[in-house]
Amino acid sequence: MHRSIARTLIATAVAAACSTASGQTVKITPLGSHAGELCSRDRATIFEDPTGVRILYDAGESVTGGDDPRLGRIDVVILSHAHGDHLGASKLKALEAGTCEAPQLVSAAPNSTTGEIVAAKNAAIAMVAPLASFVGRKVDTIRAKPTPACAGSGDITVPLEAPCLALAQTGGARTFKAPGAAKAVEVVIVPAMHESTVPASLLNEATRNNLAPDNMSLTLGPSNGYVIRFTNGLTAYLTGDSGLHAEMQLVMRDFYKVNLMELNFGASALDAAGGAYAINTLVQPASVIMSHVNERATAGGKIRPESRTGALAALVKGRAVYPALSGKTMEFDGSGKCVSGCP
Repeated sequence: MHRSIARTLIATAVAAACSTASGQTVKITPLGSHAGELCSRDRATIFEDPTGVRILYDAGESVTGGDDPRLGRIDVVILSHAHGDHLGASKLKALEAGTCEAPQLVSAAPNSTTGEIVAAKNAAIAMVAPLASFVGRKVDTIRAKPTPACAGSGDITVPLEAPCLALAQTGGARTFKAPGAAKAVEVVIVPAMHESTVPASLLNEATRNNLAPDNMSLTLGPSNGYVIRFTNGLTAYLTGDSGLHAEMQLVMRDFYKVNLMELNFGASALDAAGGAYAINTLVQPASVIMSHVNERATAGGKIRPESRTGALAALVKGRAVYPALSGKTMEFDGSGKCVSGCP
């Protein structure tokens, strides 16, 4: 009898613990040029795990740099590729400066918004090696000291006391863990179909002069997306800039079983039909966040039906589509369902 009661109590405790874990949410906050809207230059997104680990994805040009008051603590910075609108060759002159269609920008050279933020926040740099090395050198310059590799090959405990390099290659992963947490957040670098040329404005003068006669710049490794496996069970696929490719199904859907997709909907890579095919057929997530739309996609926080973004949203079937509204925090459970804050 006593053993039976003990087993029941243990089972109840385990079930309660599992329920608590699954009931926790990942908080996702886009940072754009104009509060409450999805605008033409918006790229940056912050992901916060239930354990407190905070990840910044593609800082880009919709932040004011390392001093942007919206950033808060940043533990990990990830970057899909070296184009200026992602690496951050420019930055907002001020929050709300300019219009949603044409935000007012100023140069972020020579350090980039990504470099500024890593240095200001003592963040881990988690990206492919050539890109991480380039960003690391910017951080070296800002801090006037070398940026070392992150200690060890296992979980990296955050927050850090100083920036470090968490290098990986396409297909590789790094894990980040809050003090006292039972589980780590896994960040996996996955393929994208794009290129990764760095803006000349972020190169040193000697390199620019060497490349100028041939009208060339440098490519910093392959362009990538990310899969992030959070501790509550949410598995998010961040496409990066990409056209359609088979790995969207074979890797993201079949292997990682992603249930949330943040789609970069750039006109040079996808049209509405292609974006809908990626969502409805290849990836099949529970929910989709629309970003990198290169247009004034919303008005009053609602998708404009006449926009490219509106055309794509109309073609998506059987799943929720959310615009990445600047400053609006969305919360997702482990199944990929938005439970708070979604428009």
